[in-house]
Amino acid sequence: MFDEQHWAEAQGIAQACIALADLPPQSRVLDACCALGRVSVELAKCGMDVTGVDITQPYLDAAKESAEAEGLALTLINHDMRTFKSRQKFDAAINVYNSFGYCSSINDDMKIVKSIARALKKGGTFILECISRETAIRYFTEGEWFKRAGKTVLTQFTVDGAWEGLRSKWILIDDTDGTRTEHEFVQRLYSAAQLRDLLLQNGFKEASVYGGFNKENYDYNAKTMVIVARK
Repeated sequence: MFDEQHWAEAQGIAQACIALADLPPQSRVLDACCALGRVSVELAKCGMDVTGVDITQPYLDAAKESAEAEGLALTLINHDMRTFKSRQKFDAAINVYNSFGYCSSINDDMKIVKSIARALKKGGTFILECISRETAIRYFTEGEWFKRAGKTVLTQFTVDGAWEGLRSKWILIDDTDGTRTEHEFVQRLYSAAQLRDLLLQNGFKEASVYGGFNKENYDYNAKTMVIVARK
């Protein structure tokens, strides 16, 4: 569930990922935890051969619908990234828009990183974008709301432990009949140094940290964290 601004950002994120990984047309790209496929579709528009993997089938159904509406073909796989294996090797992999850190343990997060590393060709690029502990502290807000797909979405955020995680509660209210559904989850917060080291310890030879997709400095002005790692 994304607001209109986040959907509009997808094209720029896809183009930036292609530039960061220096990908020619028809490169094989793995979108790990692709969700609704917003970036997968934009990558395919740019001529990439995209495989999206997600544990939630309804998300993949929505991704397929979006791709078909654009006349595009995506390979979509319903699988847990902790145990994902692929016979084909990918030129690049992405995990973007804050899709990392939701497992119950650091060990499970490591399994995801190892799965992605295994799926890449030697020298392949992994682009990981998510909030860090530093950016979560700097830009913390108690909540927000927006409208999407006929629903009013309310979000509430609280700190878990000693800034070990960010607890999120999403309340979705149907604008037609008032039906209310709630979802709650915790995202583990890594510092930039911790997450960089986790990648280096689990299949990657180098990793650089940036404050955005255009290689902005990761400093006190950074609003997100982008790590570009090479296998």
